[in-house]
Amino acid sequence: MMNPNVSVDCVVFGFDGQNLNVLLIEQKDVGQLRRFALPGDHLEEEEDLDQAAARVLKELTSLRGLYLKQSGAFGDPNRVKNIKDLPWLRSNRRDPGARVITIAYYALVKMEEFNPSASSFAERVFWHDVSNIPELAFDHSDIVVGALNILRQELAELRVGHELLPEKFTLSQMQALHEAILNSSFDKRNFRKKALNDEWVIPLEEKQIGVLHKPARLYTWNKEKTRI
Repeated sequence: MMNPNVSVDCVVFGFDGQNLNVLLIEQKDVGQLRRFALPGDHLEEEEDLDQAAARVLKELTSLRGLYLKQSGAFGDPNRVKNIKDLPWLRSNRRDPGARVITIAYYALVKMEEFNPSASSFAERVFWHDVSNIPELAFDHSDIVVGALNILRQELAELRVGHELLPEKFTLSQMQALHEAILNSSFDKRNFRKKALNDEWVIPLEEKQIGVLHKPARLYTWNKEKTRI
């Protein structure tokens, strides 16, 4: 049995090498209205919040085993009262007028390792550049902003980011990741100097293979410094 008053919503971030992306679902059609939202659902009575978030991602996107962390609670009494959301609520909720408090999570994935596919009440699931997301259902845009702010803070403290790059990467890839998340640009020489002097990474005796340009040296994260 589902609890009609408590839900979880998941902000799944992925990095494509240039842009930070967020995973969205297109909810099943209600009339001619196309609605985009975050993966989310109500809690089952016998599960805790972490279990619910993991279930939501598995059922709605076929993703499992992801890095998941709570990123906020959203309890505005009017968060599911917007008139634009009513048709979908009436078609999918037993009590469309019930107040819903949601607990938000954010997840980090290597996009190339996952091929998400929609299920449940999602028509499709797709990646979208986080800097230009469409209008979302309910207060999901606010949830994305909240998760992004936490991601930026965690990245600045070197707590996250490792989940978005390959095990072996170039400093250019690492800089591109930081620039995409922080929405900033950095001087290449200064960024590399800081990454090496502060021992964020460990240089490997390997270089890129199969590239058209001059192969760059590969690095891996320094787990002692980056708190993996």
